[in-house]
Amino acid sequence: MECKLRTRSVKIAQVLGNVLMRCWAVTCLASMLCLILYWVYGCLWAIMLLIFVTTGVLYYSEDFLLFHPDMPAHSRVFVPVPSMFGLPYENLYVRSADGTRLHLYFIRQPGPVSARAPTVLFLHGNAGNMGHRLQNVLGLYQQLQCNVLMLEYRGYGLSQGSPSEHGLYADARAALDYLSSRSDINHAEVVVFGRSLGGAVAIDVAAQPEYAQKIWCLVVENTFTSIPDMARVLIGWRLLQYLPRFLYKNKFLSAEKVGRVTAPTLFVSGLADILVPPRMMSELHGLCRAHRQLLQLETGTHNDTWTCPGYYHALANFLRDARARRGAAPAPPPPSPSTRIEHV
Repeated sequence: MECKLRTRSVKIAQVLGNVLMRCWAVTCLASMLCLILYWVYGCLWAIMLLIFVTTGVLYYSEDFLLFHPDMPAHSRVFVPVPSMFGLPYENLYVRSADGTRLHLYFIRQPGPVSARAPTVLFLHGNAGNMGHRLQNVLGLYQQLQCNVLMLEYRGYGLSQGSPSEHGLYADARAALDYLSSRSDINHAEVVVFGRSLGGAVAIDVAAQPEYAQKIWCLVVENTFTSIPDMARVLIGWRLLQYLPRFLYKNKFLSAEKVGRVTAPTLFVSGLADILVPPRMMSELHGLCRAHRQLLQLETGTHNDTWTCPGYYHALANFLRDARARRGAAPAPPPPSPSTRIEHV
């Protein structure tokens, strides 16, 4: 336990250090302004300005605390390709609703199998790029016999823009629109998979009525109830319990949205996760009103639960159960969204 706490403290210190280094210019300028006002107008105005500036700097630095597209180094310029793992793929670019250009990989089963197989929309976590998840995707491709669409959020890898909560939601919707535009997949079996931050994105898109009809099943792994809850866990300051929600730039309120999910949902929880407390996955499972299952893997860590024995077998059983519950319902006709697609 002591080792785990020390590791968590080191990670928090590293993140805070990165934020301070990025914000040092703004912080120094604000400090000088406070000193000038203190000298001219007195203590009260200087303290008020200091509080205002401090909360403003913290508010806009939250993106640096949450999103890490440049970790590890060169993640914005080098994205491993599926062919490195022997996977056939299409390299794609689509436009999100606001015109942001997004990078995707579409990995499909060979020949006519792809038209019958389920298709997984893979939503990755808050660091690196989608290429860093290819080994996990290889397991999904082989063990579940599925197609996989990998999305690279805005500001990650080769996608344009900068990451934000609502931007990531829009990107996931654009990826689902892209799948709806294809005529060579089984639209009745689209699975949305999200790990960590991707789980929060997956819950949001599955909770939207206009997109719920496009989703057959939802799988979330080692995700959290909300960012305010995670801030209290990671930083541990009691003061954060009284911090108003509007001061959080990114909220990802999954606990409030999961009750609106209608698709069968599998919650995959690594009980050795020292970043996101496993109790949060149990809480999300309890709040979900759809048909759901909770898979707890004793040795699963935050990023490596997919390496646990029985992981893929459990996912396959969940999809098999969802298929049996649905029965032989005919596949709905695919809608025709105006998604702009660029093949590379």
